Amino acid sequence: MEGVHLEILPQPDDTTCGPTCLHAVYGYFDDHLPLSQVIADCEALDEGGTFAPFLGCHALRRGYRATVITYNLRVFDPSWFYPRTKPLPEKLAAQMEVKTDPRLILACRAYLEFVQLGGKIVMEDLTRGLIRRYLNRGVPILAGLSSTFLYRSAREFGPRSDSDDIRGVPQGHFVVLCGYDRDTKTVRIADPYLPNPIAPRDNYYEVDVDRVVCAILLGTLTYDANLLILEPAPKPQAAKRLTTGESRGTQGA
Repeated sequence: MEGVHLEILPQPDDTTCGPTCLHAVYGYFDDHLPLSQVIADCEALDEGGTFAPFLGCHALRRGYRATVITYNLRVFDPSWFYPRTKPLPEKLAAQMEVKTDPRLILACRAYLEFVQLGGKIVMEDLTRGLIRRYLNRGVPILAGLSSTFLYRSAREFGPRSDSDDIRGVPQGHFVVLCGYDRDTKTVRIADPYLPNPIAPRDNYYEVDVDRVVCAILLGTLTYDANLLILEPAPKPQAAKRLTTGESRGTQGA
């Protein structure tokens, strides 16, 4: 199986999947912080959980390069990317002026902060090749997706997130994509939620890539539907060699 090996801890509660995944990615890059510190430092929503750009902002402040590949049509219009006519901050600010949904406004603010800190936002077809591109480079993928579709579980209702297929609503989740098997067409997932419906006793499991793709795209229902790509910034000496042509490495997509 192509991919990376990383250690992920169980999330401490039902709403801290995002920081727990971020903590696992940091650990993969030998950037060791207590999970409690990552959770405390990441901005959270009033109802619990967080947005991918808030996780990206945390990483940017630690010196990482951060890219969000988005499929969230609640926040982004495809015409903002194809072709890109005005800078994304202008579009996000304009949208905040005419729409009133508080969750949308907060998401726009999060992405504005992400861009201002140096983050990059792109929209690109979600394919097996895209997933393999990063895993083959040794880069884990932090994915915001629909746990309802990934787990094939009932929607949830109420303050305790009780399963309720009638009154319930879709739920979002963060996981880390860390492997891909070309033969079985499966993706290896590091999932902080334990016990989870797919592997009740394990934080790692394999799922058909098509289901993973669908779960990511359906994350738009919960303001997810994104991939967060984090990479440590090149060390100054390495960056100098690259610019002078003394050394050539694989370029990011």
